[in-house]
Amino acid sequence: MKTRLHILFAALGLVSASAFAQTKWDMPTPYPATNFHTENIVQFAADVEKGSAGKLKITVHNNGSLFKANEIKRAIQGGQAQIGEIILSGYTNEDPIFGTDGVPFLATSYAEAKKLWIAQKPVMEAHLAKQGIKLLYSVPWPPQGIFSAKPIAAATDLKGVKWRAYNPQTSRIAELVGAQPVTIQAAELSQALATGAVSAFMTSSATGYDSKVWEQVKFYYDAQAWLPKNAVLVSQKAFDGLDKPTQDAVLKAAAAAEERGWKLSEEKTRFYMAELTKNGMKVEPPAAALKADLKKVGDTMIAEWLKAAGAEGKTIYDAYKK
Repeated sequence: MKTRLHILFAALGLVSASAFAQTKWDMPTPYPATNFHTENIVQFAADVEKGSAGKLKITVHNNGSLFKANEIKRAIQGGQAQIGEIILSGYTNEDPIFGTDGVPFLATSYAEAKKLWIAQKPVMEAHLAKQGIKLLYSVPWPPQGIFSAKPIAAATDLKGVKWRAYNPQTSRIAELVGAQPVTIQAAELSQALATGAVSAFMTSSATGYDSKVWEQVKFYYDAQAWLPKNAVLVSQKAFDGLDKPTQDAVLKAAAAAEERGWKLSEEKTRFYMAELTKNGMKVEPPAAALKADLKKVGDTMIAEWLKAAGAEGKTIYDAYKK
């Protein structure tokens, strides 16, 4: 009798353990723990665990510690990571649609960036689906400006300068103004500045703050050139492996993260700008000549992007401009 009871209880224990089995996902991200994108992702992961009643646990690996920034998308496609964060415009050479929000002076405010994202999103989702990837949510960076070790009055002041690039668009800007593009990911920016590998670059005030760029550069020109977006992607296979309630918990947490992230990005912009000033940087709008030069660069790159993106790009552009 005892043996039968032991077998029965053991069987019940197995059923119970199976019913509450926890799925674990690894989530590589490119930025430090203190970056607002990472903070938002940590909240997203907590919301997923709570919303799924502990059935799905997402471990966040920040600052490129699991995979470097340019390796994350491939890791998701290849199954080495179930979920991760990328900067969309980093994949422009793979597909021009990824670079929609990286076209200079196409969308220069949060309202315009949101409108552009609404136009871009369905096309983006379709392209990712072909690669076995599901788009969960996207959050913009603050507007992009120019950091420099020396004053810049016009584009000619950038001729020959070592220019940090983080995507094809920032490399192209360097080419158009006569600078020397050097590809440097955010996690490596501080070291690149310290060693003199770069001395000028376009990025957000957030990256400037994260990297404490005031230790090497003293000028920031608030060009508000574009608002690139990060996206959180999940392997479609991994997502399909979840039960329906857990999938719903992921989607609900993602929707909340997108809404929260957009608000956080805009709020943080003011904080970052104040911190740059507080730490001794000269923060000002670009001079008239530099602004005019940047506008020419933007016009050239919008035309180039429309040509590269073809009919789909025109559909996005027309929907945005309505």
